[in-house]
Amino acid sequence: MTNPTSIAIVGAGLVGVRHIEAIKQAANVELAAIVDTSDTAASLAADMGIGFFHSLEDMFKHGGVQGVILSTPTPLHVEQGLQCIEARCPVLIEKPIAVSAKDALVLVNRGNECGVPILVGHHRRHNPLIQKAHAMIASGEIGDVRGAQGSCWLYKPDDYFEVAPWRKQKGAGPISVNLVHDIDLMRYLLGDVLRVQAAASKSARGFENEDVAAAVLTFANGVIGTITVSDTIVSPWSWELTARENPAYPVTDQSSLMIGGSKGSLSIPDLTVWSHHGNRSWWEPISATSYPQEFSDPLINQIEQFVDVIAGHAEPLVSAVEGMKTLQVVEAIQQSAEQQQAIEIEALV
Repeated sequence: MTNPTSIAIVGAGLVGVRHIEAIKQAANVELAAIVDTSDTAASLAADMGIGFFHSLEDMFKHGGVQGVILSTPTPLHVEQGLQCIEARCPVLIEKPIAVSAKDALVLVNRGNECGVPILVGHHRRHNPLIQKAHAMIASGEIGDVRGAQGSCWLYKPDDYFEVAPWRKQKGAGPISVNLVHDIDLMRYLLGDVLRVQAAASKSARGFENEDVAAAVLTFANGVIGTITVSDTIVSPWSWELTARENPAYPVTDQSSLMIGGSKGSLSIPDLTVWSHHGNRSWWEPISATSYPQEFSDPLINQIEQFVDVIAGHAEPLVSAVEGMKTLQVVEAIQQSAEQQQAIEIEALV
């Protein structure tokens, strides 16, 4: 049996703690250290009997770490990511990868130059439901994909904003905080986005950011997708309430993403295909086939894939380039809504 892979967590906040719990349950990996500046994090490390450091520099001087997870505020991602790259240490960076796509390009280029793997924490791709949906679409199960529509409607209570006032500020609305996840899934299932046309409305609560937005996405393969997001709509149609991924949310039997093809349509995450068994016609009966669903924690799956990447046994499922491209689409949606015009997405790599 091989020795477990040693990983350090940088930033032991809410997201960092979820990674710590995933590491505890993942195979062939151990938490070696926590890097943070808070007394709470220091106490957590002491209770676990692992190393505690105030900086990445101190941790790398000490040695003994084979991979790093950055769960720090987004503005720190590029600086800390570059530190990991220079130390030749594979790194998993929480989403979004950077404040801007052009900042992310710095990480992409330096990681390539040094041959250091960079993963981005769009963990939903690691959900077996999404892996199954990806395989079904790729196999031609629903024919040639022509359209897609996604929904991210949810209602955030007032205390969500009171405990973290930065959530009221411009740039911290549901486009960047919530929609980024759904955009990444659509990109994974359907490919690159070439053009975006979007609209948004100001917050009904009087905050600086938007609270509802919609976008039309033109994909490189000709697929046209639509998606809407709001954190002031009471509904069952969001990934959080449909995927059973996080036990903190109640569960509904609805779906939040629909992919339409020439032979049928697929709803996600319930993995139901609607199709005609005879002639394809709106006059003909249509029936639903629900496929078996496998459940496992995508955060644990993500950690185990990180271990495989560190060992050289796998390529990142969500690379730095993928994280950057998803961020580009989110930026284009924000820009299009503000300028009220279509935005063409530039190829950065």
